[in-house]
Amino acid sequence: MSICAENITWKVGRKVIVNDVSLNVARGETVGLLGPNGSGKSSLLRVLAGLRRPHAGQVTLDGNDIRFIAKKALARRVAFVEQHGMTEANMRVRDVVKLGRIPHHSPFSSWSAQDDAAVLAALQRVDMVEKSEQGWQSLSGGERQRVHIARALAQMPSEILLDEPTNHLDIHHQMQLMKLISELPVTSIVAIHDLNHASMFCDTLIVMQQGEIVATGTPQAILNEDLLWDVFRVRAKIENSPYHSGKHIHYIA
Repeated sequence: MSICAENITWKVGRKVIVNDVSLNVARGETVGLLGPNGSGKSSLLRVLAGLRRPHAGQVTLDGNDIRFIAKKALARRVAFVEQHGMTEANMRVRDVVKLGRIPHHSPFSSWSAQDDAAVLAALQRVDMVEKSEQGWQSLSGGERQRVHIARALAQMPSEILLDEPTNHLDIHHQMQLMKLISELPVTSIVAIHDLNHASMFCDTLIVMQQGEIVATGTPQAILNEDLLWDVFRVRAKIENSPYHSGKHIHYIA
């Protein structure tokens, strides 16, 4: 397994946000993390990334407890893409992506040809090479999200965690980003609200409700009308899509 969590609990004061969560993510999988607002998805992602320490339980990478992995080594291994990643300065696109190489440097190391190659490969992966000299402020929302993913890829991680990366994007950029994420050569866990996109692009789904995991499995196995009502309080008709291999959800008002 690539990422494992065992009995993770995380709180804010006395309020339990993530409650006794366990999961196993295989190497190379694209996992969709689903659930209504406030279900604990973002907090769980931050615990898995090592950005928050759980009050109980442990997270392991290939069997190694992340508490005992050096911060720089963990940053090389795991990349995290924020829901609203911000870059205030009008940096060039290339310079934003270069930030992903920081975990690979010491205070005394210099920029290398390997760093250049990693940045170029990341820009190519998100189709932003032609805009690499443009300023950040000139980019659209979809382009900025692609640059944030490129920055994460420049880390050359084994795992990448993304918190609602398609939020506030138009449908074209949502589809483009989810296809990109599903094709990345790494283990990916992505919090997402669009259940049809999750069905189309994810290998496995993890469904959360009130801080707990209530369903885990392939989209084909777990997406059903009862689950959508129990978790999201929406009525729907689900059928196999004639246009892709997954299920398609028709919502009923």
